[in-house]
Amino acid sequence: MGSNTPIAPHGGRLVNRVVTAEEAAEWKRRAAELPQLPLDFRQLTDLYLLGEGAFSPLEGFQGRDEVWSVAREFRLRSKLLWSIPLVLLAGDEAQGWKEGAPVLLLNPEDSNPVGVLHLEEKFRLEKPEFAELIFRTKENKHPGVAWLYGAGETALAGKVSVFPDWRPFSYDGYAAVPRETRQAIRERGWSRVAGFQTRNPIHRAHEYVLKVALELSDGVLIHPLVGETKSDDVPADVRLRCYEALLANYFVPNRTLLALYPTWMRYAGPREAIFHALVRKNYGCTHFIVGRDHAGVGSYYGPFEAQDIFRQFPPEDLGIQPLFFDRVFFCKRCDGMATPKTCAHGEDAHVELSGTEVRTLLRNGILPPREYSREEVARILMESMKESSNGART
Repeated sequence: MGSNTPIAPHGGRLVNRVVTAEEAAEWKRRAAELPQLPLDFRQLTDLYLLGEGAFSPLEGFQGRDEVWSVAREFRLRSKLLWSIPLVLLAGDEAQGWKEGAPVLLLNPEDSNPVGVLHLEEKFRLEKPEFAELIFRTKENKHPGVAWLYGAGETALAGKVSVFPDWRPFSYDGYAAVPRETRQAIRERGWSRVAGFQTRNPIHRAHEYVLKVALELSDGVLIHPLVGETKSDDVPADVRLRCYEALLANYFVPNRTLLALYPTWMRYAGPREAIFHALVRKNYGCTHFIVGRDHAGVGSYYGPFEAQDIFRQFPPEDLGIQPLFFDRVFFCKRCDGMATPKTCAHGEDAHVELSGTEVRTLLRNGILPPREYSREEVARILMESMKESSNGART
């Protein structure tokens, strides 16, 4: 399998901004004298991953100069490649806070302190320009732009200190931070690791992509996003059951690692594809799967722009090898999974279903064709829809 030398994190060092329990207790003791900022769930996941090094080399939320350097030039101030700024937006309460002072960060569910922002800079974010650069649109119909316009007007920058022993979710038993996945990769003896980003239930096209990637690598990190997605996306716990069913029945056990990516979808298309790749490098991946319309939404981005953007940067800037995949489908004449690169037959021979079509079948108690989905996965989705429907009626 090779030397099993782990890939270096982006920037060469895995950041760790998690403080000791004793230091966290001291900050909590000082709570009454500190300004306090309740985070929303998206900000909470950003804080958690900053602390655990998933966004290495970042050690906190970015200041004005670096935000615009990333937005306009795809570069940190160090000139290292980075594609999406990490900004912490607050409301009017932040106007009076002093730069150079600490701000206590709170969990929105229970108002318990989860970390500290060492406030270095406050600035007003010019949202329309930011939206145009990051999302390529100013329309608030775009979910990323809608989030941006609905957030506070004041951006807060500075390093963070993150308190130990909390997570922004309750999916126990899964690796969720880089040190955990890197340890699991070392234990498996993998040298070449392909990362797979997904926010959808797994189907035959995904299975095909993963198995092709396995032919090129020692193992795959199946890394579903479990933070906030669109309201009509399948809940994370259901998606996880689908992945587990597929892996248990159709994959070699010691060639896969199912872990969590606890963050939110920005739907920034090509920029987010680069972001996803750099983050997976921090999780220990040497390769990253980029499919059709990666991180896209609606018709804001072309189907293969997320692949094209990788060609704009030298391989040494990325430090992780993209694996590009075309549209995948089952061809009845080929009698197998294929892509336009491998299948010469017309669309009348292809079995492809939209998400809407699949949901309609499942709601009506009809399993999608076996060419589209494994039965084990489809039954989990069908049962989930049935439970959801019963819950809605009651």
